[in-house]
Amino acid sequence: MTSVNAKHEALLDELLRDYTSPQDILGEHGLLKQLTKRMVERVLEAELTAHLGYAPHVRHGTEEQNARNGKGQKTVQTDTGPLGLTVPRDRNGSFAPQLVPKRQRRLEGFDTKVLSLYARGLSTREIQGHLEELYGTEVSPTLISTITDAVMDEVRTWQARPLASVYPILYFDALFVKSRQEGPVQTKAVYLALGITMDGEKELLGLWLSESEGAKFWLSVFTELHNRGVQDCFIACVDGLKGLPEAIEAVFPKTQVQLCIVHKVRNSLKYVPWKERRAVAADLRAIYGATTLFDAEHALERFAERWDAKYPAISPSWLADWDRLTVFFDYPPAIRRAIYTTNAIESLNYSLRKVLKGRSAFPNDESIIKVLYMGLQHVAKKWTQPIPEWKAALNQFVILFGERVQV
Repeated sequence: MTSVNAKHEALLDELLRDYTSPQDILGEHGLLKQLTKRMVERVLEAELTAHLGYAPHVRHGTEEQNARNGKGQKTVQTDTGPLGLTVPRDRNGSFAPQLVPKRQRRLEGFDTKVLSLYARGLSTREIQGHLEELYGTEVSPTLISTITDAVMDEVRTWQARPLASVYPILYFDALFVKSRQEGPVQTKAVYLALGITMDGEKELLGLWLSESEGAKFWLSVFTELHNRGVQDCFIACVDGLKGLPEAIEAVFPKTQVQLCIVHKVRNSLKYVPWKERRAVAADLRAIYGATTLFDAEHALERFAERWDAKYPAISPSWLADWDRLTVFFDYPPAIRRAIYTTNAIESLNYSLRKVLKGRSAFPNDESIIKVLYMGLQHVAKKWTQPIPEWKAALNQFVILFGERVQV
Protein backbone atom coordinates (compact mmCIF):
# COMPACT_ATOMS: atom_id res chain seq x y z
CA MET A 1 0.00 0.00 0.00
CA THR A 2 2.87 2.36 0.86
CA SER A 3 4.50 1.82 -2.52
CA VAL A 4 1.19 2.53 -4.30
CA ASN A 5 0.75 5.76 -2.37
CA ALA A 6 4.31 6.74 -3.18
CA LYS A 7 3.66 6.17 -6.89
CA HIS A 8 0.52 8.34 -6.68
CA GLU A 9 2.46 11.11 -4.95
CA ALA A 10 5.20 10.91 -7.56
CA LEU A 11 2.63 11.11 -10.34
CA LEU A 12 1.02 14.18 -8.78
CA ASP A 13 4.41 15.81 -8.36
CA GLU A 14 5.12 15.23 -12.04
CA LEU A 15 1.73 16.63 -13.10
CA LEU A 16 2.20 19.75 -10.97
CA ARG A 17 5.88 20.26 -11.82
CA ASP A 18 5.22 23.31 -14.04
CA TYR A 19 2.41 24.78 -11.89
CA THR A 20 2.71 28.56 -11.53
CA SER A 21 -0.89 29.83 -11.16
CA PRO A 22 -4.49 28.60 -10.63
CA GLN A 23 -5.03 28.95 -14.38
CA ASP A 24 -2.59 26.08 -14.90
CA ILE A 25 -5.09 23.84 -13.10
CA LEU A 26 -8.51 25.43 -13.61
CA GLY A 27 -8.09 27.51 -16.75
CA GLU A 28 -9.43 26.90 -20.25
CA HIS A 29 -6.37 24.79 -21.12
CA GLY A 30 -5.58 23.80 -17.54
CA LEU A 31 -4.66 20.41 -16.16
CA LEU A 32 -8.12 19.58 -14.77
CA LYS A 33 -9.88 20.04 -18.10
CA GLN A 34 -7.17 18.17 -20.01
CA LEU A 35 -7.32 15.24 -17.59
CA THR A 36 -11.11 15.14 -17.87
CA LYS A 37 -10.88 15.17 -21.67
CA ARG A 38 -8.27 12.39 -21.75
CA MET A 39 -10.16 10.26 -19.22
CA VAL A 40 -13.51 10.56 -21.03
CA GLU A 41 -11.94 9.81 -24.41
CA ARG A 42 -10.10 6.78 -23.00
CA VAL A 43 -13.38 5.46 -21.58
CA LEU A 44 -15.13 5.96 -24.92
CA GLU A 45 -12.33 4.03 -26.66
CA ALA A 46 -12.67 1.23 -24.09
CA GLU A 47 -16.43 1.13 -24.63
CA LEU A 48 -15.97 0.77 -28.41
CA THR A 49 -13.39 -1.98 -27.86
CA ALA A 50 -15.89 -3.87 -25.70
CA HIS A 51 -18.58 -3.32 -28.35
CA LEU A 52 -16.43 -4.61 -31.23
CA GLY A 53 -14.69 -7.34 -29.28
CA TYR A 54 -11.12 -6.50 -30.32
CA ALA A 55 -8.53 -3.84 -29.48
CA PRO A 56 -7.32 -1.15 -31.92
CA HIS A 57 -4.79 -2.24 -34.58
CA VAL A 58 -5.62 -5.92 -34.02
CA ARG A 59 -6.58 -8.13 -36.99
CA HIS A 60 -10.20 -9.10 -36.57
CA GLY A 61 -11.24 -11.42 -39.37
CA THR A 62 -13.33 -10.76 -42.46
CA GLU A 63 -14.13 -7.36 -43.87
CA GLU A 64 -17.87 -7.96 -43.29
CA GLN A 65 -17.41 -7.68 -39.54
CA ASN A 66 -17.99 -4.36 -37.84
CA ALA A 67 -14.89 -2.18 -37.51
CA ARG A 68 -13.68 1.20 -36.29
CA ASN A 69 -14.55 4.04 -38.61
CA GLY A 70 -12.67 7.15 -37.61
CA LYS A 71 -13.71 9.72 -35.02
CA GLY A 72 -16.15 12.58 -34.66
CA GLN A 73 -16.02 15.80 -32.68
CA LYS A 74 -18.47 16.71 -29.93
CA THR A 75 -18.69 19.49 -27.32
CA VAL A 76 -20.37 18.81 -23.97
CA GLN A 77 -21.05 21.12 -21.04
CA THR A 78 -19.34 20.27 -17.75
CA ASP A 79 -19.04 21.83 -14.30
CA THR A 80 -15.81 23.48 -15.43
CA GLY A 81 -17.06 24.75 -18.79
CA PRO A 82 -17.39 23.39 -22.34
CA LEU A 83 -15.28 20.33 -23.17
CA GLY A 84 -14.38 19.28 -26.71
CA LEU A 85 -14.27 15.50 -27.16
CA THR A 86 -13.09 13.15 -29.86
CA VAL A 87 -15.66 10.33 -30.07
CA PRO A 88 -14.77 7.05 -31.83
CA ARG A 89 -17.23 5.61 -34.38
CA ASP A 90 -17.92 2.18 -35.84
CA ARG A 91 -18.71 1.27 -39.45
CA ASN A 92 -22.20 -0.09 -38.75
CA GLY A 93 -23.25 2.81 -36.57
CA SER A 94 -24.36 0.41 -33.83
CA PHE A 95 -21.98 1.76 -31.15
CA ALA A 96 -23.95 3.50 -28.35
CA PRO A 97 -21.57 5.16 -25.82
CA GLN A 98 -22.64 4.88 -22.18
CA LEU A 99 -20.54 7.60 -20.56
CA VAL A 100 -21.61 10.26 -23.07
CA PRO A 101 -24.68 8.89 -24.90
CA LYS A 102 -25.56 10.01 -28.39
CA ARG A 103 -27.16 13.47 -28.51
CA GLN A 104 -26.20 14.13 -24.89
CA ARG A 105 -24.57 17.52 -24.55
CA ARG A 106 -24.02 17.63 -20.78
CA LEU A 107 -21.80 15.51 -18.56
CA GLU A 108 -23.22 14.30 -15.25
CA GLY A 109 -23.00 17.05 -12.65
CA PHE A 110 -23.84 19.95 -14.97
CA ASP A 111 -27.61 19.57 -14.46
CA THR A 112 -27.07 19.36 -10.70
CA LYS A 113 -25.17 22.64 -10.82
CA VAL A 114 -27.99 24.37 -12.72
CA LEU A 115 -30.65 22.99 -10.36
CA SER A 116 -28.65 24.08 -7.33
CA LEU A 117 -28.48 27.65 -8.63
CA TYR A 118 -32.19 27.58 -9.48
CA ALA A 119 -33.02 26.32 -5.97
CA ARG A 120 -31.22 29.32 -4.50
CA GLY A 121 -33.54 31.66 -6.36
CA LEU A 122 -31.47 32.62 -9.40
CA SER A 123 -33.52 33.30 -12.51
CA THR A 124 -32.84 31.61 -15.84
CA ARG A 125 -31.00 34.68 -17.12
CA GLU A 126 -28.98 34.96 -13.89
CA ILE A 127 -27.92 31.31 -14.13
CA GLN A 128 -26.90 31.89 -17.74
CA GLY A 129 -24.73 34.83 -16.71
CA HIS A 130 -23.32 32.98 -13.69
CA LEU A 131 -22.17 29.98 -15.74
CA GLU A 132 -20.68 32.19 -18.42
CA GLU A 133 -18.79 34.32 -15.88
CA LEU A 134 -17.38 31.42 -13.84
CA TYR A 135 -16.81 28.74 -16.48
CA GLY A 136 -16.91 30.54 -19.80
CA THR A 137 -19.92 28.38 -20.66
CA GLU A 138 -22.52 29.84 -22.99
CA VAL A 139 -25.79 28.13 -22.05
CA SER A 140 -29.07 29.09 -23.66
CA PRO A 141 -32.10 29.97 -21.50
CA THR A 142 -33.94 27.19 -23.33
CA LEU A 143 -31.42 24.59 -22.12
CA ILE A 144 -31.73 25.83 -18.51
CA SER A 145 -35.53 25.68 -18.75
CA THR A 146 -35.29 22.14 -20.15
CA ILE A 147 -33.16 21.06 -17.19
CA THR A 148 -35.47 22.63 -14.62
CA ASP A 149 -38.63 21.41 -16.38
CA ALA A 150 -37.54 17.85 -15.61
CA VAL A 151 -38.15 18.69 -11.93
CA MET A 152 -41.92 18.94 -12.53
CA ASP A 153 -42.25 15.16 -12.85
CA GLU A 154 -40.61 14.87 -9.44
CA VAL A 155 -42.94 17.57 -8.06
CA ARG A 156 -46.05 15.75 -9.30
CA THR A 157 -44.89 12.49 -7.73
CA TRP A 158 -44.09 14.26 -4.47
CA GLN A 159 -47.40 16.14 -4.42
CA ALA A 160 -49.38 12.92 -4.90
CA ARG A 161 -47.40 10.72 -2.48
CA PRO A 162 -49.27 8.88 0.31
CA LEU A 163 -49.07 10.55 3.72
CA ALA A 164 -49.01 9.25 7.29
CA SER A 165 -52.39 8.53 8.85
CA VAL A 166 -51.72 10.70 11.94
CA TYR A 167 -49.86 13.99 12.40
CA PRO A 168 -49.89 15.26 16.01
CA ILE A 169 -49.54 18.87 14.83
CA LEU A 170 -50.30 20.53 11.49
CA TYR A 171 -49.51 24.11 10.50
CA PHE A 172 -51.25 25.91 7.65
CA ASP A 173 -50.25 29.21 6.07
CA ALA A 174 -49.94 30.95 2.70
CA LEU A 175 -47.42 33.20 1.01
CA PHE A 176 -47.97 35.41 -2.01
CA VAL A 177 -46.11 35.67 -5.33
CA LYS A 178 -46.64 37.40 -8.65
CA SER A 179 -47.28 35.52 -11.89
CA ARG A 180 -47.79 36.41 -15.57
CA GLN A 181 -49.66 33.16 -16.26
CA GLU A 182 -52.54 34.88 -18.04
CA GLY A 183 -50.68 37.93 -19.34
CA PRO A 184 -50.95 40.82 -16.86
CA VAL A 185 -49.15 40.36 -13.54
CA GLN A 186 -51.40 38.78 -10.90
CA THR A 187 -50.80 38.00 -7.24
CA LYS A 188 -51.19 34.31 -6.47
CA ALA A 189 -51.47 32.58 -3.09
CA VAL A 190 -49.24 29.58 -2.42
CA TYR A 191 -50.82 27.34 0.21
CA LEU A 192 -48.47 25.39 2.48
CA ALA A 193 -49.22 22.52 4.88
CA LEU A 194 -46.47 21.59 7.33
CA GLY A 195 -46.82 18.52 9.55
CA ILE A 196 -45.03 17.28 12.65
CA THR A 197 -44.69 13.51 12.35
CA MET A 198 -45.01 10.94 15.13
CA ASP A 199 -41.19 11.01 15.27
CA GLY A 200 -41.21 14.74 15.92
CA GLU A 201 -39.82 15.64 12.48
CA LYS A 202 -41.06 18.39 10.15
CA GLU A 203 -42.60 17.34 6.84
CA LEU A 204 -44.05 19.65 4.19
CA LEU A 205 -47.15 17.88 2.93
CA GLY A 206 -47.73 19.89 -0.21
CA LEU A 207 -47.76 23.13 -2.22
CA TRP A 208 -50.94 24.48 -3.80
CA LEU A 209 -51.46 27.57 -5.98
CA SER A 210 -54.64 29.65 -6.12
CA GLU A 211 -55.85 33.09 -7.16
CA SER A 212 -56.12 34.22 -3.52
CA GLU A 213 -56.21 32.87 0.02
CA GLY A 214 -59.65 31.76 1.20
CA ALA A 215 -61.33 29.19 3.42
CA LYS A 216 -63.03 27.55 0.42
CA PHE A 217 -59.72 26.66 -1.22
CA TRP A 218 -58.29 25.60 2.13
CA LEU A 219 -61.18 23.14 2.38
CA SER A 220 -60.07 21.55 -0.90
CA VAL A 221 -56.51 21.32 0.51
CA PHE A 222 -57.73 19.53 3.66
CA THR A 223 -59.83 17.18 1.55
CA GLU A 224 -56.80 16.30 -0.61
CA LEU A 225 -54.71 15.61 2.50
CA HIS A 226 -57.47 13.31 3.75
CA ASN A 227 -57.60 11.51 0.40
CA ARG A 228 -53.81 11.02 0.52
CA GLY A 229 -54.08 9.19 3.82
CA VAL A 230 -54.25 11.72 6.66
CA GLN A 231 -56.97 10.48 8.99
CA ASP A 232 -56.30 12.46 12.15
CA CYS A 233 -54.52 15.47 13.59
CA PHE A 234 -54.50 16.48 17.26
CA ILE A 235 -53.81 20.21 16.89
CA ALA A 236 -53.97 22.47 13.81
CA CYS A 237 -52.21 25.84 14.08
CA VAL A 238 -53.54 28.57 11.78
CA ASP A 239 -53.72 32.33 11.42
CA GLY A 240 -56.97 34.24 11.85
CA LEU A 241 -58.39 33.78 8.34
CA LYS A 242 -62.18 33.77 8.57
CA GLY A 243 -63.76 30.35 8.03
CA LEU A 244 -60.44 28.46 8.18
CA PRO A 245 -61.07 26.71 11.55
CA GLU A 246 -64.50 25.56 10.36
CA ALA A 247 -62.96 24.19 7.15
CA ILE A 248 -60.47 22.14 9.18
CA GLU A 249 -63.14 20.80 11.50
CA ALA A 250 -65.31 19.79 8.53
CA VAL A 251 -62.61 17.34 7.36
CA PHE A 252 -60.93 16.54 10.70
CA PRO A 253 -63.74 16.85 13.28
CA LYS A 254 -61.61 15.69 16.25
CA THR A 255 -58.88 18.27 15.65
CA GLN A 256 -58.36 21.18 18.05
CA VAL A 257 -57.74 24.44 16.20
CA GLN A 258 -55.24 26.83 17.78
CA LEU A 259 -55.31 30.37 16.40
CA CYS A 260 -51.88 31.94 16.17
CA ILE A 261 -51.30 34.23 19.15
CA VAL A 262 -48.65 36.24 17.29
CA HIS A 263 -51.10 37.05 14.48
CA LYS A 264 -53.71 38.04 17.06
CA VAL A 265 -51.32 40.39 18.85
CA ARG A 266 -50.24 41.99 15.56
CA ASN A 267 -53.85 42.58 14.53
CA SER A 268 -54.66 44.02 17.96
CA LEU A 269 -51.77 46.47 17.86
CA LYS A 270 -53.02 47.91 14.57
CA TYR A 271 -55.51 49.91 16.62
CA VAL A 272 -52.82 51.35 18.92
CA PRO A 273 -50.59 54.41 18.24
CA TRP A 274 -46.83 53.94 18.58
CA LYS A 275 -46.53 55.77 21.90
CA GLU A 276 -48.78 53.20 23.66
CA ARG A 277 -47.93 50.02 21.79
CA ARG A 278 -45.37 48.84 24.33
CA ALA A 279 -47.83 49.16 27.23
CA VAL A 280 -50.68 47.47 25.33
CA ALA A 281 -48.37 44.67 24.13
CA ALA A 282 -47.23 44.05 27.73
CA ASP A 283 -50.84 43.67 28.89
CA LEU A 284 -51.59 41.31 26.00
CA ARG A 285 -48.50 39.29 26.93
CA ALA A 286 -49.96 38.89 30.42
CA ILE A 287 -52.92 37.10 28.80
CA TYR A 288 -51.15 34.52 26.63
CA GLY A 289 -48.17 34.28 28.98
CA ALA A 290 -50.34 33.28 31.94
CA THR A 291 -49.65 29.99 33.69
CA THR A 292 -53.23 28.73 33.58
CA LEU A 293 -56.41 29.40 31.65
CA PHE A 294 -57.93 30.84 34.82
CA ASP A 295 -55.10 33.38 35.10
CA ALA A 296 -55.45 34.23 31.40
CA GLU A 297 -59.15 35.00 31.83
CA HIS A 298 -58.39 37.38 34.68
CA ALA A 299 -55.63 39.03 32.61
CA LEU A 300 -58.12 39.63 29.80
CA GLU A 301 -60.56 41.19 32.27
CA ARG A 302 -57.85 43.54 33.53
CA PHE A 303 -56.94 44.41 29.94
CA ALA A 304 -60.56 45.31 29.17
CA GLU A 305 -60.85 47.49 32.27
CA ARG A 306 -57.70 49.42 31.33
CA TRP A 307 -57.97 49.74 27.56
CA ASP A 308 -61.56 49.26 26.35
CA ALA A 309 -62.36 52.96 26.65
CA LYS A 310 -59.53 53.81 24.23
CA TYR A 311 -59.44 50.70 22.05
CA PRO A 312 -62.90 49.07 22.19
CA ALA A 313 -62.23 46.54 19.39
CA ILE A 314 -59.35 44.60 21.01
CA SER A 315 -60.78 42.70 24.01
CA PRO A 316 -64.09 41.79 22.24
CA SER A 317 -61.99 40.33 19.40
CA TRP A 318 -60.09 38.15 21.88
CA LEU A 319 -63.32 37.10 23.57
CA ALA A 320 -64.90 36.14 20.23
CA ASP A 321 -62.00 33.77 19.46
CA TRP A 322 -61.27 32.79 23.07
CA ASP A 323 -61.91 29.03 22.75
CA ARG A 324 -59.49 28.75 19.82
CA LEU A 325 -56.92 31.16 21.22
CA THR A 326 -56.54 29.25 24.48
CA VAL A 327 -56.20 25.64 23.27
CA PHE A 328 -52.50 25.69 24.17
CA PHE A 329 -53.35 26.02 27.88
CA ASP A 330 -54.42 22.35 27.79
CA TYR A 331 -50.79 21.32 27.27
CA PRO A 332 -47.46 21.38 29.15
CA PRO A 333 -44.86 24.09 28.34
CA ALA A 334 -42.93 22.03 25.74
CA ILE A 335 -46.05 21.59 23.59
CA ARG A 336 -47.35 25.11 24.28
CA ARG A 337 -44.25 26.67 22.74
CA ALA A 338 -44.78 24.68 19.55
CA ILE A 339 -48.49 25.41 19.06
CA TYR A 340 -49.35 28.88 20.36
CA THR A 341 -47.85 30.40 17.21
CA THR A 342 -47.44 29.40 13.56
CA ASN A 343 -43.73 30.31 13.73
CA ALA A 344 -42.75 26.81 12.54
CA ILE A 345 -44.33 27.39 9.14
CA GLU A 346 -43.63 31.12 9.09
CA SER A 347 -39.90 30.42 9.43
CA LEU A 348 -40.28 28.14 6.40
CA ASN A 349 -42.08 30.93 4.55
CA TYR A 350 -39.26 33.32 5.47
CA SER A 351 -36.70 30.94 3.96
CA LEU A 352 -38.78 30.52 0.81
CA ARG A 353 -39.23 34.28 0.49
CA LYS A 354 -35.43 34.59 0.46
CA VAL A 355 -35.46 32.22 -2.52
CA LEU A 356 -38.10 34.39 -4.21
CA LYS A 357 -36.29 37.63 -3.39
CA GLY A 358 -35.39 39.69 -6.45
CA ARG A 359 -38.01 38.13 -8.72
CA SER A 360 -40.62 40.76 -9.50
CA ALA A 361 -42.89 38.28 -11.29
CA PHE A 362 -42.69 34.72 -12.60
CA PRO A 363 -43.43 33.92 -16.26
CA ASN A 364 -46.01 31.28 -15.29
CA ASP A 365 -47.43 29.35 -12.34
CA GLU A 366 -45.33 26.25 -13.06
CA SER A 367 -42.11 28.20 -12.61
CA ILE A 368 -43.33 29.29 -9.14
CA ILE A 369 -43.87 25.69 -8.08
CA LYS A 370 -40.47 24.62 -9.46
CA VAL A 371 -38.57 27.33 -7.60
CA LEU A 372 -40.41 26.78 -4.31
CA TYR A 373 -40.06 23.00 -4.49
CA MET A 374 -36.32 23.13 -5.15
CA GLY A 375 -35.91 25.85 -2.55
CA LEU A 376 -37.72 23.61 -0.08
CA GLN A 377 -35.27 20.74 -0.71
CA HIS A 378 -32.43 23.12 0.15
CA VAL A 379 -34.16 24.51 3.28
CA ALA A 380 -35.26 21.12 4.61
CA LYS A 381 -31.64 19.99 5.03
CA LYS A 382 -31.31 22.46 7.93
CA TRP A 383 -34.52 21.52 9.75
CA THR A 384 -34.38 20.57 13.42
CA GLN A 385 -37.08 19.18 15.70
CA PRO A 386 -39.61 21.91 16.59
CA ILE A 387 -40.13 20.33 20.03
CA PRO A 388 -36.76 19.38 21.59
CA GLU A 389 -38.47 17.36 24.37
CA TRP A 390 -40.44 15.34 21.82
CA LYS A 391 -40.56 12.09 23.79
CA ALA A 392 -42.12 13.90 26.73
CA ALA A 393 -44.59 15.60 24.39
CA LEU A 394 -45.49 12.25 22.82
CA ASN A 395 -46.24 10.81 26.25
CA GLN A 396 -48.54 13.76 26.93
CA PHE A 397 -50.37 13.06 23.67
CA VAL A 398 -50.81 9.42 24.74
CA ILE A 399 -52.36 10.56 28.04
CA LEU A 400 -54.63 13.09 26.31
CA PHE A 401 -55.64 11.22 23.17
CA GLY A 402 -55.17 7.54 24.03
CA GLU A 403 -55.81 5.22 21.08
CA ARG A 404 -55.61 8.10 18.60
CA VAL A 405 -51.83 8.08 19.12
CA GLN A 406 -50.33 5.53 16.73
CA VAL A 407 -46.77 4.97 17.95
